[in-house]
Formats: sequence, structure tokens, C-alpha cells
Amino acid sequence: MTTVLDLIDVSKSFGALKVTDGVSLTVPKGQALGIIGPNGAGKSTLFNLITGNISPDQGRIMLLGQDVTRLPAMKRVRMGVGRSFQIPQPFEGLTVLENLLAAAVYGRGAPEAAVADDCIAILRDTEMLAKANTLAGSLSLLDRKRLELARAMATGPELLLLDEIAGGLTEGECRALIDTIRGLHAKGVTIIWIEHVLHALTSVVERLLVLDFGRVIGIGAPDDIMASKDVREIYLGMEA
Repeated sequence: MTTVLDLIDVSKSFGALKVTDGVSLTVPKGQALGIIGPNGAGKSTLFNLITGNISPDQGRIMLLGQDVTRLPAMKRVRMGVGRSFQIPQPFEGLTVLENLLAAAVYGRGAPEAAVADDCIAILRDTEMLAKANTLAGSLSLLDRKRLELARAMATGPELLLLDEIAGGLTEGECRALIDTIRGLHAKGVTIIWIEHVLHALTSVVERLLVLDFGRVIGIGAPDDIMASKDVREIYLGMEA
């Protein structure tokens, strides 16, 4: 089985605070991995290390067998790392389709004519095709989340990172977004998803990783992880 991502003993500190502490992780192609942990556990820092927004103090980051530890973020995008952000920030003065074209052209380094059909297909997959010509600034929160997801897909990712994409949605909106993400995953998209909405996460992912103070305290099948005494005490705040 092809490995998309390998983290090997990755650590990062900000001053005296160690926010990522010896994290090792392998993500096979086509898998969906969820990441949970209390606030301050190091989840967003881990994403920033994978995307190249920050560099580790030690350890290696391998993407599709290539060492990308010191490569800048833009090169990693071109190699296949796509990311959505917790708070969508589309180009509000552009249409939905224009937002995707910008992501595809600059993310892939390809001319517009070469990516236009793919962008249309992505809009269809994310249920945004009917709003292709709508200005992004006028979208509802759910549609902004869908657009954020579509823009990440438009870069042509081998690995899709989702950062709390379900946050702020109603229960019905969350279910609709889950269906969209599940559909993308069913097509073979490899996903790492940070999320506090646990039922959203566990309805899609095959494995769940728990971080606490920058360290991995558990990784495995979602049911096994959520039944763990350590996870219940640290993440859920329950006395097992």
C-alpha cells in the first residue's frame, strides 16, 4: 500500500513550550484519519508542520516518499498538500468558480484552460455547481465551508487536510457537509481531519489519533479510541 505521509519523531517548540513532542505517524493512500485533543494539544501546529508553514526542530516529514521537511509551503502544495482553514476566507469579490480557478492555477501551476473542467467537476462533487457564478462574499456559512473544501480540492491534493471544517454549523448543515466529505473520501481522497464535532469525524474516518500536550496518546479504530480510559479522562474530562 502506498504511503502518502510519514512523520518521523517530529518535534516543535515555541520558546520553552513544546507543542509537538516526538510525533510519528503514517497515513496510507486512501485513508481518512481524524485528530482530536483538547485546546492547546498541538493539533493546528501539527497541520502547520505538514503544510510547511513552520519547520520542525527535529524529525522528518515525508510526502509520497520524498523528504519535504525543509520545503516551503508553496512547493508542498504543488506536490499535493491541500488544506482548508477553520475560518473560510474566500476572495469575496470573485465568484465561486473564479475562486476555484485561482486555487487551481496557482496551486497546480497550470493554465486556466487546463483546469477549468476539473474545477467544474469539483463544484459538482461539493454541491456548489448551482452557485458557480455567485459572488463568494454573499454565501451562507455552509456554502463558505463547501467553497473552502472545494478550493482545497482544486489544488489537486494527494493529501487533504481539514481543519475544524464542521465548526459553527447547525446539526442539519453538519450532516450535509459530512455527506459531501464522505463522497470525496469514497472517491479515494486521503484525508487528515481535525475536528471537535466528534460524531462528524467518526462517521467518516477509519482511524482516530489523540494528541495531548503535543504527544500522541492513542491511535486506532474510532470505537477503540473513544473507549480508552486515557482518552476519556484527558479529552472528554470524564473519570473512567
